[in-house]
Amino acid sequence: LHTNDLHAQLVPTAEGLGGFAYLAAEVRRQREGCTSCIFLNAGDLVQGTPVSTIYRGAPVYELANLLGFDAASVGNHEFDYGWKAVQGFARIAHFPLLSDNVQGADGRFLTGKGYVVMNVAGVRVAIVGLVMGDLAGNYSTPDQVGPWQVKPVLETIHRAARELQGRADLIIALGHLNVTEAAAILAEAPEVSIAVVGHVHDGYAEMQQNGHRYAVEVKAYGVELGRLDVRFDLTKHEILSAAWKHIPIDSHTIAPAPDVVKEVAKWEAKVSRIVDVPIGEAKHPFSKEQLRPMIEQAMAEATGADFAFITTGDIRNTLPQGKLLARSIWNMLPFEDHVVVGSFKGRELPPAITARHPVEPDKEYKVAVTQFLATNQASPSQLSATGLKFPVIGPKQRDAMLTWVNKKKIID
Repeated sequence: LHTNDLHAQLVPTAEGLGGFAYLAAEVRRQREGCTSCIFLNAGDLVQGTPVSTIYRGAPVYELANLLGFDAASVGNHEFDYGWKAVQGFARIAHFPLLSDNVQGADGRFLTGKGYVVMNVAGVRVAIVGLVMGDLAGNYSTPDQVGPWQVKPVLETIHRAARELQGRADLIIALGHLNVTEAAAILAEAPEVSIAVVGHVHDGYAEMQQNGHRYAVEVKAYGVELGRLDVRFDLTKHEILSAAWKHIPIDSHTIAPAPDVVKEVAKWEAKVSRIVDVPIGEAKHPFSKEQLRPMIEQAMAEATGADFAFITTGDIRNTLPQGKLLARSIWNMLPFEDHVVVGSFKGRELPPAITARHPVEPDKEYKVAVTQFLATNQASPSQLSATGLKFPVIGPKQRDAMLTWVNKKKIID
């Protein structure tokens, strides 16, 4: 059984899908009477809803203990609260939180463990935890990663496999990985029998296969649970057959686990007074692409900038039609990211910005971006630029948007 990218989706979505209590109930149903089942999560348990943002992820790991994970890997969003918080998550978790390719100069693992070996119905199963090799500077800032080195995924797998010789019958790569890294495991890491991956929120439509080796990934936010059934030849150390299915987590058809309902309600009550406050009305639903210029306008107005620039990666949720609560903005912009402003001649701005905001070469512009984008500006997913200085620090991006919606009232 496996999930990925739950992103603190404690309650069902607007469509009634997901929610920790419903996921817990289905996992327990699937595991009932099963002596050869394990339950894994491929990163990004945290970040995406107010409970995680306000309490910096810790309650999500407390709630995850009720889900019954046997092991989990870290994801890039575990680092949103800094590397020390990741170590805190490992202490909270009643399951191993694995980080085999995140090590200190002395070889220690960030979370204390890189992999574990479990006896599953007589089969020694090694689970190796991985996160994308280009974490620092692309998905996290250098400060968030701190003194830890993030090593290449394939290099790490080959090293772990050598260490596990004679100790494991089957190796599972449990990784929060880029698409190319996940594909490379099947293509170039024959030591790995199964890859359970996360990061791409759409998941796989079908199980990926290379000979007797397999890779799986489900949709994000806990809207489905993956189940991979395998028959294993202990003599050949080879999977004989595999079958994979997606199990919908539908609150309309699943009775929630009462113990999880109680704990989720406790944490939601703590944040409700902050986020369940009316702020305006949306005349129709807004997609992430439609929200992008609105958020940029809010950032520019909050700082007096000529214009602002963000990527759609900043935007974690769409905006629903109807009466808006502050919660909608918190879900849309969960990051504790400040707006920063710099002044530049038009010719100094990179194509990523000028493609959307035409400029005159010799005119000076005040440009607002997020701290994350300013710090990681060299990343191809951000600006593909270097040397741009943004010395003026403004409000948090989310606060700028809340102020803008409160002022505008009607979004159309």
